[in-house]
Amino acid sequence: MTTLRKPPVRSHRTPAPKMNLADIVETLADGRVPVRFTAYDGSATGPENAEIGLHLTAPRGTTYLATAPGDLGMVRAYIAGDLQISGVHPGDPYPVLRTMMDDVKLQRPSPAVLAQITRSLGWELLKPVAPPPQETLPRWRRIANGLRHSRTRDAEAIRKHYDVSNAFYEHVLGPSMTYTCATYATPQTSLEDAQEAKYQLVFDKLGLQPGMRLLDIGCGWGGMVRFAARRGVHAIGATLSAQQAQWAREAIAAEGLTELAEVRFMDYRDVPETGFDAISSIGLTEHIGIDQYPAYFATLRDTLRPGGRLLNHCITRPHNDRRVKTGQFIDRYVFPDGELIGSGTIISEIQDVGLEVRHEENLREHYGLTLRDWNRNLVEHWDECVAEVGEGTAKLWGLYMAGSRLGFERNVVQLHQVLAVKVGEKGDAAVPLRPWWSG
Repeated sequence: MTTLRKPPVRSHRTPAPKMNLADIVETLADGRVPVRFTAYDGSATGPENAEIGLHLTAPRGTTYLATAPGDLGMVRAYIAGDLQISGVHPGDPYPVLRTMMDDVKLQRPSPAVLAQITRSLGWELLKPVAPPPQETLPRWRRIANGLRHSRTRDAEAIRKHYDVSNAFYEHVLGPSMTYTCATYATPQTSLEDAQEAKYQLVFDKLGLQPGMRLLDIGCGWGGMVRFAARRGVHAIGATLSAQQAQWAREAIAAEGLTELAEVRFMDYRDVPETGFDAISSIGLTEHIGIDQYPAYFATLRDTLRPGGRLLNHCITRPHNDRRVKTGQFIDRYVFPDGELIGSGTIISEIQDVGLEVRHEENLREHYGLTLRDWNRNLVEHWDECVAEVGEGTAKLWGLYMAGSRLGFERNVVQLHQVLAVKVGEKGDAAVPLRPWWSG
């Protein structure tokens, strides 16, 4: 005898109501929205009297946020103009970044809530759209430019970041045209004095004297090269940026330093001279790639004379965990293929090629102050910078520098100078018994 089964009882629960954009923001922020948020759908949340406001202006911005959760989606919406900020200058969005970091803790929605958000947005808003033109391809798609840290791809990455516009950099960096961490006597020290002090610190640590030979790799616009040449040192700089090299050559000629200073548009590995008294690497190691450190430091060792010194100055992490990767914002918009690691790894790699480490120090607070001053310059010259590179790129730089400032202040990243020497055959390091510099 066949038993007939009753059909299953179907639930007739009313679907959860659709959420507007402000509802979604409140849900993801667990109700803690410290800024005033408004959106094109007419919804709003957060204190009405908040000093800082965020306004989502168009559906494309929602797509950016929904299809690339986290910093990448927000950057896309902001750079494209779909997410606007009020209460702060676009050249220095530091206050809003600090507020978001301190007061907003995004929640991971449950599957049910995620389904409700998805239904509320609709599938049309969840179809990816092209990112802003300032964004480069993800790492896995850059293979057309060669393997990561091949010469071709390194050169392309350098051009992406540094060949923006010399005029733009002049506005942001100021007269020193120095795009590396300065050293400040006090927080009130001017940017120019702090950059001069940084060059003096490097010069003194390297023990440079008139008539000596210096190689400055990744020399930028030739700041260290010209500083050394003014003091009688024969200095050669190498950079992979053609725009930097051209600017540096003109500056060298204008100062009458051509007998002592030279900047080459060249990979540092192709510099034919050896036997240098000193090598300065200021802000280059970030671009090298951690797996390339042994070859990098071996090349520098072989380029020094016995008793010669190396000063390696670079951004680092506060740990040596190689599993931590560069965030998508920095990798796609700022430093393609850039890699950071802790100072311990850098010191170990220097030692492993036979150089002797004599001193290291962390200057991370100084980089926070340097970035503060670069943001101030961008604000002061905002109209000129926008005219030079466009509003989207100018906003990108304001965001990148303000975010980096916060990173140095909160010990997310650091800045280490490591001083090493190529000892002689009998172990002579040719250095004084105690530190011989000030600052």
